[in-house]
Amino acid sequence: MRKNRLSIVVVMIVIFLIGSFFVEKKEAAKEKLPTVGVLQFVSHPALDQIYKGIQAGLKEKGYEDGKNMVIAFQNGQADQSKLATMSQQLVQEKKADVLIGIATPAAQALANITTEIPIVLGAITDPVSAGLVKNNNQPGGNITGVSDKSPVAAQFDLVSEILPKKKKVGILYASSEENSKYQVEEAKNVAEKKGLTVKTYAVPSSNEIAQTVQVMTSEVDFIYIPTDNTIANAMQTVVNEANKTKTPIIPSVDTMVEQGGLATVGINQFDLGVQTGKMAADILSGKAKPETTPIYTFKTGDIIINQKQAEKLGISIPEHIKSKATITE
Repeated sequence: MRKNRLSIVVVMIVIFLIGSFFVEKKEAAKEKLPTVGVLQFVSHPALDQIYKGIQAGLKEKGYEDGKNMVIAFQNGQADQSKLATMSQQLVQEKKADVLIGIATPAAQALANITTEIPIVLGAITDPVSAGLVKNNNQPGGNITGVSDKSPVAAQFDLVSEILPKKKKVGILYASSEENSKYQVEEAKNVAEKKGLTVKTYAVPSSNEIAQTVQVMTSEVDFIYIPTDNTIANAMQTVVNEANKTKTPIIPSVDTMVEQGGLATVGINQFDLGVQTGKMAADILSGKAKPETTPIYTFKTGDIIINQKQAEKLGISIPEHIKSKATITE
């Protein structure tokens, strides 16, 4: 009897040990899944599309969230203190193997936390002026990524064709965004070379946007918006104010045309995200290193026309432009 009891106890211990072994093995396997930490500056359609593209780019390269890797996503909602805290969490708590910063403030927050973990930039217009890399061709540190630099010359070429009589342009941007200041100078130079009169309007925060646009519409013929997250986040406000005087808006991003801009030549934000995801995957797999991977810049853009907005403003888009454009209604 005692022997039987002893045998049962031994069997139970063996079963327990075997079960514990497999549980520990399973947990260890979970821990070994590579982690990509993603920090997004704020929620708005353009950046949201980039994040979706990042997921698609990773998947295209064989990395799928929850299966063979983990995406740790954080959104700072335009709060600098949150960006700093979330960056620390991604590095210290989530132990990310690769980090992705969507928009300049998010990328800068990550760069302030680590110089060792690879960082991939998503939607950073000029990484050099933002202090993120030394050189776009040879970044030289732990950072590389994708630029969302707009084809500014092509945008103003489009303006000359669809708004030939408009000669005064107002450039609207947030003074708090380093990326925007760089773009404003470039847009100003391009516009002046094309014979346009340029006036710039900087807003310190989103609270001043409506009033600033009201002033702009009394002083300029059309509004130009660079890839600016603060303005993009308040695009509906800009459109509502500009529509009161039928002032056309030329944004730099395709999603902002969908929100009420007239037209642009822009980079598809989802495609931008896909390229970002692919670069992160190559670094994750060891196929690439950030220090020797050039910043990726799109060489062409798509013509986007908001036909409904054109009709609302009484603007006739030439057929030769419409024939090669993506029309959004």
